[in-house]
Amino acid sequence: MSKHVFKELKFYFRNDDTWTVSHSEMSDVWLSRVTTSYGRIAGGRMQEIHPCKRFRIEILPDADYIKDADVSTAAMADGMFNRIMKYQDIEKCDLVFEDDEDKDPLQIYFPFKKKDADGLDNIYQSSAISKKTGNLYLTIDPAHTVFDLYKNEL
Repeated sequence: MSKHVFKELKFYFRNDDTWTVSHSEMSDVWLSRVTTSYGRIAGGRMQEIHPCKRFRIEILPDADYIKDADVSTAAMADGMFNRIMKYQDIEKCDLVFEDDEDKDPLQIYFPFKKKDADGLDNIYQSSAISKKTGNLYLTIDPAHTVFDLYKNEL
């Protein structure tokens, strides 16, 4: 029986931008307590969704560019790390597994709480770039910030 090894994470932002990070561009990644729920949003179709309780990741500087498959307007000039630092609007990600390329990816929804009336930025999302390594640290967690979890690396 083969193990599920994921090939990449594809992040979805609330403005419809995307960012794909390959397995080799990540150092530390943790998706905590992924569950299955069923819901319907704004009268749409009833569907299965997979929310998680917490998410954290360390992304290597190699991932700080726009890939051809991604559509990103905000990051064209600044790179993806600066886009992550500027906006807290990651809504979900696709987990793409190496051995399941013919199947739909597993889509994970992150915890979300509106920062303001516009509702685009997530109060639970925090990020920092290490002065030592240039790595991006990102957390989406109701209980911890990036500084709580990665203070020794920053």
